[in-house]
Amino acid sequence: DGGGDARQAAGAALAAARQLHQEDARASARMAEHGLALLDELMPGGGHRILTHCNTGSLVSGGEGTAFAVALAAHRAGRLRRLWVDETRPLLQGARLTAYEAARSGMAYTLLTDNAAGSLFAAGEVDAVLIGADRIAADGSVANKVGSYPLAVLARYHHVPFIVVAPVTTVDPSTPDGASIEVEQRPGHEVTEITAPQVPVAGAEAGGGIPVAPLGTTAYNPAFDVTPPELVTAVVTEEGVVSPVTTEALAALCARSRQVTIS
Repeated sequence: DGGGDARQAAGAALAAARQLHQEDARASARMAEHGLALLDELMPGGGHRILTHCNTGSLVSGGEGTAFAVALAAHRAGRLRRLWVDETRPLLQGARLTAYEAARSGMAYTLLTDNAAGSLFAAGEVDAVLIGADRIAADGSVANKVGSYPLAVLARYHHVPFIVVAPVTTVDPSTPDGASIEVEQRPGHEVTEITAPQVPVAGAEAGGGIPVAPLGTTAYNPAFDVTPPELVTAVVTEEGVVSPVTTEALAALCARSRQVTIS
C-alpha cells in the first residue's frame, strides 16, 4: 500500500507474522498461569486428575496451547496426577495429537475411548475437565469439538468443574447465543470407514478406508457441539478468568482486552 517493492512487502509480512506468533505464545503462557491458579483454588493440595478432549496444545498454538498448557503447567509444578485423554472420534485428535504431546512432555497420561468417560466420572477419577473452544458466543455458549457437551453434562452431574480455556479472540460478540452458531456437518465416511493411513484420501469423498458399517449407511457427523454457559464453571483467558460465565462478564473482559491492546 505504501508503494514498497515485493522484497519490502515480504519482509513486512514476515515481521507481522512473527509478532502474531509471539503474542500468541505470551497469551498461552498467561492462560496457563491463570488456569493453574484456578485449579489450585478449586482443588487445593494438587494431585489433579484432568480430563481433556480434542487437541489444545502447541500443535494448535504459537505457544504451548490453551487447555493443554494449563495441564502442562500443573505437570511442571508437580500437581498433575493424571491426564485423561479422550481419543476424540472420529478423527482421533486426542489419540494422534494430545497423547503425542503428553508423551513428549513426560506427563502421566491415559488414553480412553470417548464413551468411557462416564465410567471415569462414576468411579470418582476426574477432578476437572479442561477443554478449548472454537467459538464462544456473547452469552457464554461454547462451541468445541463434538463430544464436549456430553462431558459438561457428566461434569455437572458429578459436581466436577468444567473449565474452558481460550484466548479472548475466541469470544465473538456478534454471535448472540449458541443457537446462532452454525455447526459444520462433516462427511459421513469419517464415521462409516476407518481410514487406512497408507491410502491417500485427499480430494476423495469416499475415504478409501476400511468400511465398518454396511454399504449405504448414512452417518450423523457434526464437527462441533455447543455447551450452554450454565454448564461452564469458568472461562480462562489470557486476560483473566470469567466465573460465573455471563454476557456481562464476557463483555467486560473483551472491553478490558481492547483497552490493553490500545494502550
